[in-house]
Amino acid sequence: MIDRILVPMDDSDHAERALEYALENFPDADVTVVHVVGAPSMMMGEAASLALADDFEAAAAERAEGVFERARALATDRGREVDTVVGVGHPARNIVDRAEGYDTVVIGAHGADRGRATRRFLVGNVAETVSKRAPVPVVLVR
Repeated sequence: MIDRILVPMDDSDHAERALEYALENFPDADVTVVHVVGAPSMMMGEAASLALADDFEAAAAERAEGVFERARALATDRGREVDTVVGVGHPARNIVDRAEGYDTVVIGAHGADRGRATRRFLVGNVAETVSKRAPVPVVLVR
């Protein structure tokens, strides 16, 4: 039985459809929406990274709020609630690490990089990596 579902979300249509799929097909499961924000990189320069690090967690939470508002609205429309969590770092790695403790991951086949050439492929980079490395079953939603 599937009791806990992790749904990674960004601002893509596929991510929204993944959440809709999870809410409709697993009506009794607890759903957690994760939005992963990339961390400042040392490539930016040490001083810039350190300056950003102080406010980065707050900025990441603020950036994720728009995604979470949409997720909560979708859940409310279906008489459901979702938990939300902000991840920081590399999206695929963060999702795979976080998947431990969940029964399944439901992820959109493509993320918000709609303008890139990767769009023509069947599965986006993050979704492909998560599907290959997650310690739990992964449902890809197109």
